[in-house]
Amino acid sequence: MTPRALILVEGHKGNGPRYIQAAQRLGLHPITLSADPAQYDYLAAENIEAIRVDTDNLDALIHECSRLRETYDIAGITGFTGLDEALYVTVGKLCRYFDLPGPNPASIERCCNKFTQRQLLAEARVPIPACHVAANAAEVESAAAEIGLPVILKPVVGSGSSGVRLCRTVEELAEHTTYLLGGTHMWRSAPRILVEEFAQGRHYIAQIMGTEVIGIEAADFEPPPHFVFREFTFPALLTDQEHARIVDVSLSCLQALDLGWGPTNIEFRWTKRGPVVIEVNPRLAGTPDPQLVQLAYGVDLVTEHVKLAIGDEWDLRRRHAHTAAARILVPDLDGTLDWIRGDSQAAAVPGVAEVKLYMKPKTPIIREGNYLDCMGFVIASSPNPTQTAAILQRAVDLINWSITPFPSLD
Repeated sequence: MTPRALILVEGHKGNGPRYIQAAQRLGLHPITLSADPAQYDYLAAENIEAIRVDTDNLDALIHECSRLRETYDIAGITGFTGLDEALYVTVGKLCRYFDLPGPNPASIERCCNKFTQRQLLAEARVPIPACHVAANAAEVESAAAEIGLPVILKPVVGSGSSGVRLCRTVEELAEHTTYLLGGTHMWRSAPRILVEEFAQGRHYIAQIMGTEVIGIEAADFEPPPHFVFREFTFPALLTDQEHARIVDVSLSCLQALDLGWGPTNIEFRWTKRGPVVIEVNPRLAGTPDPQLVQLAYGVDLVTEHVKLAIGDEWDLRRRHAHTAAARILVPDLDGTLDWIRGDSQAAAVPGVAEVKLYMKPKTPIIREGNYLDCMGFVIASSPNPTQTAAILQRAVDLINWSITPFPSLD
């Protein structure tokens, strides 16, 4: 009997192992196609088949998948965006080529360009922050003057908060513009900057599968000017009316952007005018979101996504109603990590579901102001929010580290 395979385009340090495990539980043989398979430690650790291929080259991927079909029955293809959201467009095109279930590549591509996404949402009367697109410093300055400081500058194409900064003064605006356009920031497309109104208020994330809003998550950030996630709570403490408004706007986003296949996560700020859409991400959110949904509701978004990708029926029914929360461990200064410990003690705290450390001693730490600043995380759950918060704090307090600052140039 020909073995059934699930093709994973690239990997992911958080969700990657979960997709591997989900595929194996469903009787599938996972195969990772990557430009550099060695960057994903879990592949070698679990002896997972991985093939080196240029994942920016659609023809190369088609050729490799065609070759694999001589040995395997390819049941489905999916993948991870990483720093390059265009990769998920490629996944959609691969699915279309091989007549497999998958996202609409045209819809994904429209979402990848933040300005195009905003235009489509605005046309559908979805509430968004005021914004303009700029290609040079003069246009950035003009857009910021029209919107009014403070503003947020971000690359038109990108993910993980890379290159995103709050600019409160003219000096900060000029400084970050120089950073983005002066050759320091790595662009995967033509350099274009989104200049955006700073929508102030509580941050929420709607977790969606297909056209069903599974639940809404609350998120907090480290102090500005960057937007590094610090803590997540699922589900968020919302009134019925607040929940209904976020769900209503979420469904309007799906309609405006022609989405509705597979996972989507939508980020909001609750402002004076209610929920304002910050970004629509037509993919599964990264760690720790899938873990929180599973702990809180018993819904495994990764497994259900794999089922959808191979044409099976999914099951999004809630098994229970708990509260889950995660704390992201973020360094407080640049330097060399001397030691980090306490993870085993934290993991032993009753109610702690997972503790993960990504960085090892003697690792140089240079804070980027984005998702790469994550040193690890702690996840906890319980039947109620107060208890979950107490468990999480107890565990986090057991983890300590020491960073020696880099020698001063002075």
